[in-house]
Amino acid sequence: MNRWDQYFLNICNTIGAHSSCLSRQIGAIIVRDKSIISTGYNGPPRGVPHCGHERFMLDNRLKVIEGTLISDVNTICPRYIMGAKSGDMLDLCIAAHAEMNCIANAAKLGVSVDGATMYMNTEVCCRYCMAIIINAGIEELVVTESKVYDESSKFMTRNSTIKVRLFGEGQIGTIL
Repeated sequence: MNRWDQYFLNICNTIGAHSSCLSRQIGAIIVRDKSIISTGYNGPPRGVPHCGHERFMLDNRLKVIEGTLISDVNTICPRYIMGAKSGDMLDLCIAAHAEMNCIANAAKLGVSVDGATMYMNTEVCCRYCMAIIINAGIEELVVTESKVYDESSKFMTRNSTIKVRLFGEGQIGTIL
């Protein structure tokens, strides 16, 4: 892995560690000319309670897990307590993905991400995030896993100009 990729991967991991998500800690950064112009991690919108006891008490949809221990509600994703697998029951999830938050943070500060590169410490993102990334003008997405979140992301990537590559490697051509 080249030293810039290693540097940006370390920063993605540090940023992801700030996530209050009980499922995954994802960090994203947007870079132009080897300078970070925005960061983001997965979590609820500003001021909205994250998953845990307070959310459990405020969201009637979560009352079905009423017999669950408070310690579990504060440490385990409510979707997982309800038996969901990764990617299931996302209507219960209030978190925005790291890449959405990264682009939103840039927009809030009036910083253009057109022509930039986004680094993430996860797989190729979901269709919603991929659409936002493409529409924001990001030219390259650098990820840690060659896994793709869904088939729509593959389709969008194949039919756009965005480049996707693994940290430290060339463009991913075979999976997308």
